[in-house]
Amino acid sequence: MRKLALSDEILLSISSPARYIGNEINAVMKDKSEVAVRFAMCFPDVYEIGMSHLGIQILYDMFNQRDDIWCERVYSPWPDMDKVMRDKKIPLFALESQEPVKDFDFLGITIQYEMCYTNILQILDLSGIPLEAKERTWDDPIVIGGGPCSYNPEPLAQFFDIFYIGEGETVYFQLIDLYKEERAKGSSRMEFLKKAAQIPGIYVPMLYEVTYKEDGTIASFTPIDASVPASVEKQIVMDITDSYYPSAPVVPFIKATQDRVVLEIQRGCIRGCRFCQAGMLYRPTRERDVEFLKQKAVEMLDSSGHEEISLSSLSSSDYSQLPELVNFLMEECDRRGVNISLPSLRIDAFSLDVMKKVQDIKKSSLTFAPEAGSQRLRDVINKGLTEEVILEGAGKAFEGGWNKVKLYFMLGLPTETEDDMKGIAHLCEEIAERYYEIPKDQRNGKCQITASTSFFVPKPFTPFQWAPMCREEEFLDRARIVREEIHAQLNQKSIRYNWHEADVTVLEGILARGDRKVGDAILKAYEHGALFDAWSEYYHPEYWKEAFAECGIDTDFYTVRERSDDEIFPWDFIKIGVSKKFLLREWKRAHEETVTPNCRMQCSGCGAAKYQGGVCVESKG
Repeated sequence: MRKLALSDEILLSISSPARYIGNEINAVMKDKSEVAVRFAMCFPDVYEIGMSHLGIQILYDMFNQRDDIWCERVYSPWPDMDKVMRDKKIPLFALESQEPVKDFDFLGITIQYEMCYTNILQILDLSGIPLEAKERTWDDPIVIGGGPCSYNPEPLAQFFDIFYIGEGETVYFQLIDLYKEERAKGSSRMEFLKKAAQIPGIYVPMLYEVTYKEDGTIASFTPIDASVPASVEKQIVMDITDSYYPSAPVVPFIKATQDRVVLEIQRGCIRGCRFCQAGMLYRPTRERDVEFLKQKAVEMLDSSGHEEISLSSLSSSDYSQLPELVNFLMEECDRRGVNISLPSLRIDAFSLDVMKKVQDIKKSSLTFAPEAGSQRLRDVINKGLTEEVILEGAGKAFEGGWNKVKLYFMLGLPTETEDDMKGIAHLCEEIAERYYEIPKDQRNGKCQITASTSFFVPKPFTPFQWAPMCREEEFLDRARIVREEIHAQLNQKSIRYNWHEADVTVLEGILARGDRKVGDAILKAYEHGALFDAWSEYYHPEYWKEAFAECGIDTDFYTVRERSDDEIFPWDFIKIGVSKKFLLREWKRAHEETVTPNCRMQCSGCGAAKYQGGVCVESKG
């Protein structure tokens, strides 16, 4: 019988105690005396968010297939639990064994979004692990960062021993085997880290040195040891069918954000939207075999008891065997009484036909992401979606019985004008008009259009990494223009409008393109009390303002400044296949309002063909 880390008295005093007790269905239990390596896999946010993350489920399953590794899970304790742990000096523990994270060999942290950076420090702090990598000894786990934000690891460089650049299925076992060897030999921690840095995709920040020019930009980024490579290559799985994928995902006791079986149908995206980081990082597009997906769907539904299955991909409509897969799932799910969720579909005749069969039309809404209000700006961002296609899709949906539409836009995109902002209101109005063209007796009640605007954040490894960003007040001014224009429309009562928080967006922008100097401010903000910054009820902008002021950081340097073509970026030492030359060419094409065709229509020479697989070779076979 496992001994719980928390007493009944504590569990009864906190919200959602099931976040901390483990022992869920399909959780992996092992005898710790029979494993050589213990790995704590962490998602630095609350349990319900972390349990919804597919990447951790894949790595958890992959690690635990090896007899010599026991991988356990850990999440950020919610503020009520954080206080109890500090007051009662309870160290952070892993769910499966309920034992302290500090006793593990590795602590792997997936970094999915910038607003979780202070939660990473919470994890280290509550574990009793020194916050700065340079202060750690063999008494502490090796702290590894991975996930999309690790493609600009520099703001977090001082807190991590290692960053893993790429997809987790590739060189993790090589790293763990090296660890076992070096520990058996009695090597020092630094000797292990130097050897680890020679494994492709492994970045050890303390083995590199940065120098700066007078204007604050980077002058050089170089290894301090001759054995360490000057650049780090992204690691990628080319055959994602013959790879790891869980058959029995861990099923939480409480409702997670994504409470369903998730079927990852492909990686990468052929579209090339210029604002989209994932579309560049995960090139080339690689598909999973449809027979493999059918088999996994059945296995996961059998082993989990979930009542819903969802397809995961950046653009599901681009999966070449979608009709066959969806028809299989509709039959299988109908038999089981299981719902199907089909996100990121383009609204075409096939998709509408499928949605009609799997959704309750009266309750569900259709989602479009035009991103920009005018065709000119959609061409700038290479969205590849015309107004005609949007209106045609909405029209077909309305005729099919839908009356709810969600529209997602961004404000503050490069070259945006007032006409582009007002275009958001005009597009909403045109969609509403399209609904009211349907004879009254054939309509399904009133039309409901919800327009949401987020604010644009330039991300590393996108053509917009050179772009300046708006200030907080500029973002809010733009939202005001949209709101007023919506109120001026004939069908304004059918249109609802909401927008994202501007102050959070500016902070995200600083962290996204930050360099090592930003690390001290993250630490200061945490010391002031910053935690769960992604949650509006816990976000305190004043903690961050104080932190930047104390560290002498001019935040405008990271946000509103336009970069020169030849500036060295903090992340330039990472090689993702897609070349900086291609990204710069796309930045220029954006200003020319020129559309670049998608990867299946025409190869644009982005550089991802070096991996010799996926969409880059499928047409040449």
